[in-house]
Amino acid sequence: MSIELVATNADLYGEVTPAGAFYATSSPEQEGNRAILLYILREGHRAPFSIKAAQRWTQAANAEEALRSIFRLQRLGLLRGTAHPRQQEDKRLEDALPPLLARLSDAQKTLLADENGFYLAAAGYTHEAAEELAGLSADLLSLQTRHGRLLKNNLRINTETWGLLDPAGRSELGFWPLFIGQQRFMLVISGTPRLQDQSFVTLIQDLDKRYF
Repeated sequence: MSIELVATNADLYGEVTPAGAFYATSSPEQEGNRAILLYILREGHRAPFSIKAAQRWTQAANAEEALRSIFRLQRLGLLRGTAHPRQQEDKRLEDALPPLLARLSDAQKTLLADENGFYLAAAGYTHEAAEELAGLSADLLSLQTRHGRLLKNNLRINTETWGLLDPAGRSELGFWPLFIGQQRFMLVISGTPRLQDQSFVTLIQDLDKRYF
């Protein structure tokens, strides 16, 4: 259940929502609100929310400015308060990834690849298909780099996601770039993506822990 962090006296923990996790990692420009969300992703579960924590997360000069930034992220649905912090599982990344990835697709077919064309883990794909998709992912990341100025500056398209669509416009295969620190990854999803699932937040936390 979502609870306001600001304007309450309860002991609540800051928690990044799936939308917040996606926003924080969907661009290489990890500053401003993205930087705040990444701070909370790493630290929000450690202690209840406080003004001191808000100032640390936002790097604001005063408490009022810090709370204003936190409240804005709440209104946008990128951040929420929770009475019970989520417990992070102590699993090897290699073991944690496949079940997390399976929950991000209605077809339970998802793959995570790096920018060099190697896949870290997959759910629902054969090894051969996963290798080919990882290679395609690297090509798309390179394509985005070459044509990013056209898409963002000229066409005002602010997403870096690619998709193969059916005649009705529904995604059959989607490619979702993720930026973790200096690393770029591609999330490949068959069918309808379920990035609103809490498993997506866990995926980002696990990757951030390993690669930040």
